[in-house]
Amino acid sequence: RMPVSVPAADRRQRASAAFSLSFLSLVFSITAFSSSYWCEGTRKVAKPFCTGQSKGDHCIRFNSPDGNNSNAVQYIWETGDDKFVERKFHAGIWYSCEEMINEDGVLWLSIVAELLYIILLLIGAVLMSVEMCYYSTVIDGLKINAFSAVVTVLAGLLGMVAHMMYTTVFQMTVNLGPEDWRPHTWDYGWSYCLAWASFACCMAAAVTTINKYTKTILEFKHKRKTLERSLKTKYKFPDH
Repeated sequence: RMPVSVPAADRRQRASAAFSLSFLSLVFSITAFSSSYWCEGTRKVAKPFCTGQSKGDHCIRFNSPDGNNSNAVQYIWETGDDKFVERKFHAGIWYSCEEMINEDGVLWLSIVAELLYIILLLIGAVLMSVEMCYYSTVIDGLKINAFSAVVTVLAGLLGMVAHMMYTTVFQMTVNLGPEDWRPHTWDYGWSYCLAWASFACCMAAAVTTINKYTKTILEFKHKRKTLERSLKTKYKFPDH
């Protein structure tokens, strides 16, 4: 009995490890998707016009004290870079740093890929949990194991495509965008790092699930050969 119970316990441990990694990947991906810190930095924004109470260098001043009179000709002292001020910004996957006039640029393809990634992660986690609680036959468990491995691998591929697509668009925005609205200084935020951590956990869960499936098949083959040898020895069957 001992040789039979040890592999079964080992299979349960591998299934539990795969489920934990898949669940962690799902939590990371949902957190990153719903947050707005994929990229952060500073942008050059045009200064607003100064009002009566406005003070400092964060607004555009007039040369006349009667600045509210629309009939008077006003002259602005600020020229060139003096008309702009640096402001901090942070953006998520829902909005790119490529902002157009009166309109926000949305990364629809990246969003669709990220949503499919989360859905497949959820399906894979549900299948792994069903496999952990399903003990009727080992063959049915193997079928669920194989399907969850395929779903998890597909989820990892979609997650990689979504993250690379966001990175590509962001880099193009920084390098090719107009000076008046592209990021002046920038860096990737914690949400971006969390999204790639989710991808790493997803691929680790997929590798663990495939490894579990392969080891279970090898154990079955070994038991079958051992059984055939014992039957041949017991009943002295001819080798052919």
